[in-house]
Amino acid sequence: MCGFVGIVNYDKNLKNHDEIIKKMSNKITRRGPDENGYFINEKVMFGHNRLIIRDKLGGKQPMTIRENDTFYTICYNGQIYNSSELKKDLENKGVKFNSYSDTEVLLRSYIYYGYDVTKYLNGIFSFAIWDSKKEELFIARDNFGIKPFFYTFKNNNFVFGSEIKTLFEHPDIEKIVDSIGICELFGVGPAHTPGLTIYKDIYELKPGYYGVFDKYGLKLNSYWKLESKPHKDNFETTCRKINYLLEDSISKQLVSDVPLGLMLSGGLDSSIITAYAINYCKTHNIALPKTFSVDYVDNDKNFVKSDFQPNSDDYFISLMVNKFKTDHRKIILDTPELASTLYDSVLARDAPRNGRC
Repeated sequence: MCGFVGIVNYDKNLKNHDEIIKKMSNKITRRGPDENGYFINEKVMFGHNRLIIRDKLGGKQPMTIRENDTFYTICYNGQIYNSSELKKDLENKGVKFNSYSDTEVLLRSYIYYGYDVTKYLNGIFSFAIWDSKKEELFIARDNFGIKPFFYTFKNNNFVFGSEIKTLFEHPDIEKIVDSIGICELFGVGPAHTPGLTIYKDIYELKPGYYGVFDKYGLKLNSYWKLESKPHKDNFETTCRKINYLLEDSISKQLVSDVPLGLMLSGGLDSSIITAYAINYCKTHNIALPKTFSVDYVDNDKNFVKSDFQPNSDDYFISLMVNKFKTDHRKIILDTPELASTLYDSVLARDAPRNGRC
């Protein structure tokens, strides 16, 4: 999953405050339990926690590349699905690579395309890139905001991270819920207004946006918007397009140097993903992913049928497991409250060390 944190300050030497970035980074160790790294100079500090999926040695972060007289440093969370295509295209234009990690592809794409880099990316991502010559920070978030990016500006510090709680490790930032936050929590929740959080002066980078932060402040720009158009295809064409889009999007997420895993909930989404993923792996001679599901003690006894859900999740999960003969692991929780610890204790800490889910 990975996670990152960062601070930019043009008025004081951040090298004397490296303990802050380390505290911030330690707060999200669970996002990247395999490796951590730091980039620290007078004006900027990055911290990165890595979950290793591809190119263990070549994908270390923060990553710095020197181009002529400029150093570019990136901290990044996500996956660039068209990484191979981008790399090949840049190589044809004379760009040299030292690894096959999508981190290097992303950073070299930025060096080549500049602010327009987001136009070339197909994936889920949030990242920050420091340009040593311009002394500016470029930040970006994927089209639908799958990967998080939170930030605030306090006492000349531009502070950002993959989770809000990292920001509160900075000594200048307080947890304040004002009237806007109350409205967000009770009036809009569980959704929220794009760009806002429940905390005063703490924001999220909107989906489909990039920003440039320098000594004059932060400038935000929209690079993509979802468009609604009339559907004019007939039934057969619609089916073909949906089939293509599902196969294309799912197969692009099966690129990994570690074993794959699939979560089965019993619902349509996870069942469709599992079906396409298993078929793709069989066709391309890739080791079949294990499947995982979650249940509670005595859930079968307490289940009540309805028109909306005539069968328990287990019934539909079993159909998928039997159909595709997957190596299935069911995680049984004693109480529903333990669900909140599932990610930390099972997926984020244990499973990804040997694979990705």
